[in-house]
Amino acid sequence: MAFSCFHLLPLVLLPLTLNQVVNGNPVFDDGDPVLDYAERAGVLMKQSSHGCNFFQGSWVADDEYPLYNASSCPFIGFNCIKNGRPDKQYLKYRWKPTGCDLPRFNGLDFMQRFRGKKIMFVGDSLSNNMWQSLTCMLHVAAPNSNYTLTQAGLLSTFYLKEYALSIMFLKNGFIVDLAYEKIGKVLKLDSISTGNLWKGVDMLIFTTYHWWTHSGHSQTWDYFQVGQKMVKEMDHMEAYKNALTTWAKWVDSNIDFSKTKVFFQGVAAVHIDGKEWKEPKARSCRGQTQPLLGTSYPGPTHPGEAIVKSVLSTVAKPIYLLDITLLTQLRKDGHPSIYAGLGPKFVDCSHWCLPGAPDAWNELLYAALL
Repeated sequence: MAFSCFHLLPLVLLPLTLNQVVNGNPVFDDGDPVLDYAERAGVLMKQSSHGCNFFQGSWVADDEYPLYNASSCPFIGFNCIKNGRPDKQYLKYRWKPTGCDLPRFNGLDFMQRFRGKKIMFVGDSLSNNMWQSLTCMLHVAAPNSNYTLTQAGLLSTFYLKEYALSIMFLKNGFIVDLAYEKIGKVLKLDSISTGNLWKGVDMLIFTTYHWWTHSGHSQTWDYFQVGQKMVKEMDHMEAYKNALTTWAKWVDSNIDFSKTKVFFQGVAAVHIDGKEWKEPKARSCRGQTQPLLGTSYPGPTHPGEAIVKSVLSTVAKPIYLLDITLLTQLRKDGHPSIYAGLGPKFVDCSHWCLPGAPDAWNELLYAALL
């Protein structure tokens, strides 16, 4: 049985025709028409966020979810329903902070706020997961609005002509440089040579973590380098912290925060060992159909989360952490599992079905912008 390795999966699941104009009204998978989006947007009013931690809470059942239907988003990837997932309850959960309610995502308001702007996701396939979620959430808000979807190298762009709004995904799994040299593939922990691609953007959402956990055949580098020192192996979490520190210093020095909002997506959980959530017979996320109830995860703390918070605490500029670790730890049911589209022997417990948990990440992003 194969488990998901991020760099082996497709960059983006795009249609063959990349420039499209789409019309139509979305319909939920159970056949019910979607309510008028403007009406639905006001269902949950934002309470005062003073003293409310958006990232501490629980998943609650909500029949108003999902926020869109996979079949109403023709360019969607991570489409577990299309790939044969039979259960639907995983679609019906909303993230509920303990001390408040998140504002309902209002795509029309989002597009109006960012009219004429550029938003860029930079990172690995979890960044792609969040980018695809946001593009679907915006498309369902204005299903008759013309859009184009293009790909050039590692950059994918969803462009809404009516709003002159670009939502981009730039694949960059390590953020720092991976150089191909005579000695082999060298991961340069103190070097960023592609940062100019991040400049001139109105909002940046970065993430990197999962590629750093790879080893053996799934590892995509041969050596680590810091300064002039090159080593074959070092602690991967130490390397991750070094790289993240390099990124934080680069952002601090090169991004004009008066013009650009900067977010770090946070570290999403994987579910490959049922003992972590007190289900020792579960070898993976396969067969999981319900989230963990409550506001805490029974398993160990996430090492990546601690490193991210440590590094961000050293940054002088206001980088906003979308701290998604707990809310993903609780969603053992949210992964594609055997419904990743790569056959029943491939079990994906790293990425997330769409619609699904990444929609909550974008709800948190929207809440942070209000």
